[in-house]
Amino acid sequence: MTSAGNRRIFGAGSKPSATVGLDIETATIAATEVRGDRVTRTAIAPLEPGIVSEGEVNAPVGLSRALKQLFTKNKLSKNVRLGIANQRVVVRTLRLPLIENDEELDAAVRFQAQDQIPMPLDQAVLDHQVLAKTGMDGERQMDVLAVAARRDMVTSLLSAMREAGLQPVGIDISAFGMIRALERDRGEAGLTTLYCHLGDVTNIAVARGDVCLFTRVAPFGVESIAARVAERESIAVDEAREGLLDVGLQEPLDGHDANPDLARAVREILEDGGDKLTDEVRLSLDFYSAQEGASPVERVVLCGPGSVIDGLPERVQNGLGLGIEVGSPAALGELDDEDAARLTVSYGLALEN
Repeated sequence: MTSAGNRRIFGAGSKPSATVGLDIETATIAATEVRGDRVTRTAIAPLEPGIVSEGEVNAPVGLSRALKQLFTKNKLSKNVRLGIANQRVVVRTLRLPLIENDEELDAAVRFQAQDQIPMPLDQAVLDHQVLAKTGMDGERQMDVLAVAARRDMVTSLLSAMREAGLQPVGIDISAFGMIRALERDRGEAGLTTLYCHLGDVTNIAVARGDVCLFTRVAPFGVESIAARVAERESIAVDEAREGLLDVGLQEPLDGHDANPDLARAVREILEDGGDKLTDEVRLSLDFYSAQEGASPVERVVLCGPGSVIDGLPERVQNGLGLGIEVGSPAALGELDDEDAARLTVSYGLALEN
């Protein structure tokens, strides 16, 4: 068997001396500048409410303005690789007979994708990469990872970036960036790992080494939990997000004498939200396991903003009945835990394959 790691999707571009991985969520933009394998700058900036929701741009002008301010203030390279993670991106693994000719492979992928990808392909950007070639001569097959994204969604993101004066050198699946950021620090190569980024959405991927086997985006995430706190307690979402970090799931509530009612509400909603996150991870495991030839998941790695909420990884672990690690790239080790968690995906997006 031969296999290839996840190359950049939707245009690899050239190799500029410095590249910024860009991860845009509902509340913040995270940017990590990398030269070679060395992190040279990082930046996190807030986004005004309503500009982005669940990975999709609602206000391109507002996003462009925020990007321009972020890159100018922090003197970041204008060469950008953007990650996308929303429900208008579909990833499927296709099993095809071995095809060596690139044009014939393109045609075969598009033909089979019509049945496997639930969106009109004339309204999508479609790309693919060969994951593995197996079998003996005469019966050789190949596994191909096909990625489709709605064209209007991609165009909206690219327009906002260009309007901000940025140079897109590639658009990638955020899950691939997550895998790249965390896999290189793992000492046990080749294990089948479920990676889960707990952010505004829940971004889940199963990989063997650096090869993505399955990925899924669930719209329920930490932002959904914060929004529930804000609505129930009639407070700003920013205050609710801070409450999740401050209260967590482990420390006694009597330590929050300043506002015990808010602390109790945050704890209750966070417990319910943690159970729902667990259900999303379990559902993704079920989806993956139902695939033909799926190898058993040997470990689970959590990352992202939700992974630093006290007690949340333990609650997910108890609900799954599987051992869980909290992952953070060694290259971001000099940052505090919250910043490193938020920058994990942007770091992986900036890395060369």
